[in-house]
Amino acid sequence: MSGHSKWASIKHKKAALDAKRGQVFTRIIKEITVAARFGGGDPDGNSRLRTAIDAAKAANMPKANIDNAVKKGTGELPGVVYEEVTYEGYGPGGVAILIETMTDNKRRTVGEIRHMLEKNGGNLGETGCVGWMFDRRGLITIPKEGLSEDAAFEKALEAGADDVQDGGESWEIYTPPTELESTRKNLIAMGIEIESYQLTQVPQNNVKIEGKDAEKMLRIMDGLEDHDDVQNVYANFDIDDEVFESFNSAG
Repeated sequence: MSGHSKWASIKHKKAALDAKRGQVFTRIIKEITVAARFGGGDPDGNSRLRTAIDAAKAANMPKANIDNAVKKGTGELPGVVYEEVTYEGYGPGGVAILIETMTDNKRRTVGEIRHMLEKNGGNLGETGCVGWMFDRRGLITIPKEGLSEDAAFEKALEAGADDVQDGGESWEIYTPPTELESTRKNLIAMGIEIESYQLTQVPQNNVKIEGKDAEKMLRIMDGLEDHDDVQNVYANFDIDDEVFESFNSAG
């Protein structure tokens, strides 16, 4: 399993705690608001909004919160205007990092992200310095139960996907960005349960790091994930399972 997938597994295990702290709700509300602002308040005609609303429902967000976020995005209710900004940089050992944020204060956000990277052996780079190392992809996760890898691959291809990977507790189905929604619908029509679906950034190659560099990289990921303005973090690291397990236990 790639470093990206291992980190996603850690995030999944932290989800309940994150929800209690309100971080999951905060991120989803921002995404709903921005999606509605740019694509309108009708989820049937705005796939980004529909994806965000589905994530909100999966996190058990009250319907009133969802409706208010949509109305703030469309301007029916007053609210904070968030700006989408992607930062690029490096972690220890030359790991490439992409950080997608939504912020109402770019100066504050960039300062805090720069500090977080530098105190753990990383640094913020110029726009475009690592973005070319990642590919935009659609990602759908489905349960493994009752579905072998061969069967998952066959159904995924039939639905419109082009790759299936072992995500630990789930099968990870990858699609071209434009085929995410149609593949999701086709899988549902086949009777396959969808755990989650989203657009993601997949590294073209991974960088192996060990020892102190690995620990620092995981601290960077943890700190960025906990930052209120950060929506998504992608990095091309590969770290041994033992380090992940030790970090996860300590967390």
